[in-house]
Amino acid sequence: MHLEHNHFFSSFFCPSENLDLETLTAIFQHHIRAVPFENLSIHCGETIALELEAVYNKIVRRNRGGWCLESNQLLFWALTTLGFNVTLLGGKVYDPDDKAYADHLNYLLLKVALADKSYITDGGFGVVYQMWEPMELISGKDQPQTPGTFRFLEEKGTWHLEKRKRQAYFPSPGHSKVHLLQTNHYSKVYIFTLEPREIEDFRALNVDGQTSPDFVLVRKSICSLQTTSGMRTLIGWRYTEIKYNYRDNMDLIEATILPDEEVEKTLKDKFNITLGDTVIYPGDLQKAS
Repeated sequence: MHLEHNHFFSSFFCPSENLDLETLTAIFQHHIRAVPFENLSIHCGETIALELEAVYNKIVRRNRGGWCLESNQLLFWALTTLGFNVTLLGGKVYDPDDKAYADHLNYLLLKVALADKSYITDGGFGVVYQMWEPMELISGKDQPQTPGTFRFLEEKGTWHLEKRKRQAYFPSPGHSKVHLLQTNHYSKVYIFTLEPREIEDFRALNVDGQTSPDFVLVRKSICSLQTTSGMRTLIGWRYTEIKYNYRDNMDLIEATILPDEEVEKTLKDKFNITLGDTVIYPGDLQKAS
């Protein structure tokens, strides 16, 4: 694996004096717009390997995406190769159905140290809770970004990531209305500590995350990609495009249910993913949902 030959990161192969927040942000935004968050392997009968070589081959050579263990691991490798000071961290994702955080590690994220500040640089969450810029690790500070306003809250060594959304407008037939969200309400995303981790700490998660029906990634096929103005996502047969802040404090959301024969074309046209002869089974998400 050679970073200078990697079309994802080759334009950022830079000397150490450029290791600043501006460069980190540029690399990060390039990553989230080039590497989809997706779990299609789980629904295609493929096994997701944890080893970096396998991750590199899948994402870089096969033009695929991945979940946090893949996407953030590739980003970790690229940033450390460039000379950034990066630490792997472990998190626990919030489940709104259970109204609780996971009771075990089920998320991988990155911390990058720059001068006297640290930044959470997480390119592996996807969908609407994906940050677009590295976030300064500071408690209680609103950090507005294009997708919404994020913040960290720290309590006894545990850090909480939360996001505040905008109002949402659905122009699709049957949804021509403004969905009034509580714009002052923050939604929980995940918690984490600053304990340094190794990739081996996530080996059990890599197995359970592909096989256990308790994991949402096993129950539903998901593919999402951030764009310059919003995001695209395919969950089961439901394809959605979001344009952030298309009006003052309002996001435009357009969704449609795809027929079976359009899923493969949508993956190619909207996410640059080709599965070849592999058949995707979109999980238990109903077409009519």
